[in-house]
Amino acid sequence: MNFFPKVERWFVPEGLLSGSLAEMSQDGARGNEGICLWLGTREIEIARIQTLIKLRGPMVRKSPANIQIQPELMREVHHAAQELGLVLVAQIHSHGEYYGVDLSPVDLRYGISVPYFLSVVAPDYGMNQSTQWPDCGVHICLPGTGYVRLDNAEISKRIAIDRSGELSELTIGNDVETYRSGI
Repeated sequence: MNFFPKVERWFVPEGLLSGSLAEMSQDGARGNEGICLWLGTREIEIARIQTLIKLRGPMVRKSPANIQIQPELMREVHHAAQELGLVLVAQIHSHGEYYGVDLSPVDLRYGISVPYFLSVVAPDYGMNQSTQWPDCGVHICLPGTGYVRLDNAEISKRIAIDRSGELSELTIGNDVETYRSGI
């Protein structure tokens, strides 16, 4: 069984990027990086993204140049994915104004690095709602090579906007107040 089949194209629902930017901009307004995880399916050379995951609570720490996600929170993500019959196929996170949209050394060393995982970096902490795919750093993790950034021609070839695809959103983790109160 191949757990990481080759992916040549990612079909994304129309509102995926704008929904992710809206989520990340909340952290960006505080001067921090933001993140969303994307769940979907993998078929022969195709990944279809269906669910945008928002992470909340004390098990995710966001700062101006770093995001740390505790293993327990990732386990919650994987349980939710399993219940939905989906897998984690991609993520998007934001970088600040001076960091660019390349994957940082921290991203490369500690980020998810499995074959054909899509890793997107949005500029300006996700604060610009007019950001489009070519404005982002779009990276694919290739077996034996690691992450490769796509140029704009490759982005338009590999990222297909699925106007008929439905996007669901799911928030995972407790907010700080709920977590502290034990509810």
